Amino acid sequence: MSNPDNTSSLTPASNASTSTEADDTPASISRRRLLSTAVASGSALVMTSLAKHAQASDPLPIPQWTKTLGEPVLERPYGLPSPFEKDVIRRETLAADMPGGYDFPTPYSYWSTTPLQDLHGTITPNGLFYERHHAGVPIVDPAQHRLVLHGLVKREIVFTMEDLRRFPSVSKFHFLECSGNGDMVTEGKFGKNVADIHGLLSCAQWTGVMLSTLLEEAGVDKEKARYVLAEGADNAAMLRTVPFQRAMDECMVVYAQNGERLRPEQGYPIRLLVPGCEGNINIKWLRRLEVTDTPAFSREETSKYSDLTGPDGLAHKSTLVMEAKSVITFPSGGQELPEAGFYEIRGIAWSGRGKITGVDVSMDGGKNWHPAKLSEPVLSKCLTEFTLPWRWDKTASVLMSRATDETGYIQPFIEQLFKARGKYFIYHNNGIQPWLVDSDGSVTYG
Repeated sequence: MSNPDNTSSLTPASNASTSTEADDTPASISRRRLLSTAVASGSALVMTSLAKHAQASDPLPIPQWTKTLGEPVLERPYGLPSPFEKDVIRRETLAADMPGGYDFPTPYSYWSTTPLQDLHGTITPNGLFYERHHAGVPIVDPAQHRLVLHGLVKREIVFTMEDLRRFPSVSKFHFLECSGNGDMVTEGKFGKNVADIHGLLSCAQWTGVMLSTLLEEAGVDKEKARYVLAEGADNAAMLRTVPFQRAMDECMVVYAQNGERLRPEQGYPIRLLVPGCEGNINIKWLRRLEVTDTPAFSREETSKYSDLTGPDGLAHKSTLVMEAKSVITFPSGGQELPEAGFYEIRGIAWSGRGKITGVDVSMDGGKNWHPAKLSEPVLSKCLTEFTLPWRWDKTASVLMSRATDETGYIQPFIEQLFKARGKYFIYHNNGIQPWLVDSDGSVTYG
């Protein structure tokens, strides 16, 4: 069995064959000139299109909503999106409707996906944050909820919510991703859009207290401690093992998300946050932390969330880190380009090992790669937006993106992953995602 915090054996032996050409090569200089031309001409192309529309009708008629009073203040005490955005919602995976798709016997052990293709920037609104539950969503009374910290500590402590909020608070931006994100592809089921394939991914600003602060308060035995067992208060009593050093370095006990208290489906009133690691270990409705010298080997670490690799399908004891990954969100599956001309390719990239340092984009199925622009801010273990100008001439094109993180890891093709991990590989799919833009402008899985 491997080290519980080690994923090196699951990564391709080499990504050298997919590395980007040096910036000062003639080919690279030529590409930069082409892209500069696209940027310069892009505004002119867009303005020409707008001018055609303006000539066809009154350029700026007075609409009905300008002629009447709007809604009064506090018409909705909790703000809601415009009714014109009613289709931007979480949905169940469409894989259930596909041949050979999943069969869901119960709505309690289930998931919903974030509509990444409809969002902008890198922060996911709380109401669109993906869900994955194993026994439904408990409604927890914060006044009665308790968090116990025990095990290899000098004094066991039972925290109330008020106790936790009295500790020094921290706020950090991090993504959460289910280890099963993308498993449709590894199982040969290809979704219709980004949400189908990558929708078990979201990003937020999290506020809470560092787990190390609580461990120090309890007088943790640093000589003997090797793991922290985290347990949830849901009906599944979700239990996962966190390596002690990771718990001390960056884990948080969070009670707020994007400026408001956690939603019930995100673990209200408190959850564990383990930045960069698979979603299931970020225990929701957190009720117990036990410091130990042995792993839990819980149900979720043996019967599920175990990576089967190699020719014999041996299970790794624990593979936690979500490797560098990216996806183009526009143009992407289910969308359509109405006409030839200038477009901006947009997407997101992320890595559980740190910051994204670069994203390359290909418009010809991986034969040639062009460096995309990373939008600020670029934060560690957080979604990063990238863009690239593109002039489409109605030629069928296969769009791809590949991310590189600060460790030098380069996002691989899925064929590389199968070669490195074996035929039993399902979880932790960070393979390059292709989108086919057909000559009619329709976009499907590539």
